[in-house]
Amino acid sequence: SACLVGSEMCIRDRFYFASAKAELAAGANEALADVVAGVKGGKRAVISGYHDATGGAELNAELAKKRALAVQAALSALGVAEEKVELKKPEQLQADGSNAEARRVEVILVD
Repeated sequence: SACLVGSEMCIRDRFYFASAKAELAAGANEALADVVAGVKGGKRAVISGYHDATGGAELNAELAKKRALAVQAALSALGVAEEKVELKKPEQLQADGSNAEARRVEVILVD
């Protein structure tokens, strides 16, 4: 989906995870194709991990980080250069929406 970072347009992709898991779902590489194309087109990928409302805060924070790292590793395996990827801890790790929607990583493509 489209978004704004400052005054610049960006593209946001979301990748969802099973409860208490940090493994990417089957087909994730195909879903990451848009991100790879954007980076090859000159953008940077900013990755943020989130968690749902279940479980302890410390465990959830670590899980959100592991999810972001899983997406970063998948992008690296798809040939995205490390300097084109930034991990960004969101101000609020617990995402909005249902628990299923909250267990996600967002990737934003920025200039």
